[in-house]
Amino acid sequence: MAKAKSTDGPPADAVALYERLLATAPGAERKGATVPFTALNGHMFSYLSKTGIVCLRLPPREREAFLAKYQARLCQQYGIVQREYVEVPPALLKKTAELKSYFAASLAFVKTMKPKGGKK
Repeated sequence: MAKAKSTDGPPADAVALYERLLATAPGAERKGATVPFTALNGHMFSYLSKTGIVCLRLPPREREAFLAKYQARLCQQYGIVQREYVEVPPALLKKTAELKSYFAASLAFVKTMKPKGGKK
């Protein structure tokens, strides 16, 4: 039985676009080797799926506006709908300047959350 490669990850072009988006927000640090993501105080606020889809965690008002404006949908991973995350349409991912304000809103949203307890 063959094992899946540990280097299996998102397409390189999607990784490059995701990193370009991250560069627009000072303090946003990429984490994760095969599934890139961002987190602050223990709360994840964006990630790049293995299929190359970027998901952003947005507060309710921005989330509803995003879903309507871009005919987007909520993220779904492993059969579970992630109610706070929106899928970024691939065409929009290429428009860093347009997507930048949503990424900033995602970061601002997690800044309002109480930090999760860390390892002791």
